[in-house]
Amino acid sequence: MGAHEDYLPFIGGLAREAGALLLKHFGRVRIEYKGGVDLVTAADRASEALIVERLRTRYPRHDIVAEEGGGNESGAEYRWYVDPLDGTTNFAHGLPLFAVSIALERQGRLVAGVVYEPVLDELFAAQAGQGASLNGKRIQVSGVQSLREALVATGFPTHKRHKNPNIHFYHAITLRSHGVRRLGAAALDLCYTACGRFEAFWEFNLKPWDTAAGTLIAREAGGRVSDMVGGEYDLASPEVLASNGLVHEELQELFEEIFAGRNPQLPSAEEYRQHRPDLVRPRAMK
Repeated sequence: MGAHEDYLPFIGGLAREAGALLLKHFGRVRIEYKGGVDLVTAADRASEALIVERLRTRYPRHDIVAEEGGGNESGAEYRWYVDPLDGTTNFAHGLPLFAVSIALERQGRLVAGVVYEPVLDELFAAQAGQGASLNGKRIQVSGVQSLREALVATGFPTHKRHKNPNIHFYHAITLRSHGVRRLGAAALDLCYTACGRFEAFWEFNLKPWDTAAGTLIAREAGGRVSDMVGGEYDLASPEVLASNGLVHEELQELFEEIFAGRNPQLPSAEEYRQHRPDLVRPRAMK
């Protein structure tokens, strides 16, 4: 089992198996809180345990990095990145936007990856140098060339939100694009960019298991993935920008303006209310 192995049949089936397990829990999970508003459910753990057990059985000499800590690292040539439930908050609140993400890296190079969305039964997959697919059909990024015509996506952290600058980026890009969406699942954002549903996706402070599979899928679909200023993106990078490639430079130029503090100004809520006196809440009767 080496570099030329076709990993997709196995990990695609494994992602579907984990997705079926998640659906059994969906709508009836018990939520636990681990530090503020970071959610973890019994479904996360069950999905991870399933995936890790299958990977260890088939590839006992490979390392595994998993979100809930069920993996192992020994410095092996091959390393798996596992997000057993991307979009946990969506899942816990009954919102059907979540996925299973599994990727394989060999000596720093992504080899294969899948992202499975069980509610829609959509399996995104890619193997290095072989293109990307959705349910077995080839996909590619969109041909939109201008940010003003682009639908883009982003995400916000579940903790330390006051230290995250993304609200400034959301503000500026909303004004200059066709729209900004927040799905709450980075793996899906990357895959939706890969298949042309979005023209771009950016986010701060992601982890390797969030982006490993989706990054490969986006690149194999003809997209571009970098850090915020155009440098080469790797899994250790805390920021990511993925696009169809055609709007990438325009977004990076806008990012430079935002980082420099040159944000467009919006009217304040107070100014808005001055033109809408009906928004003044009447005082309660004594």
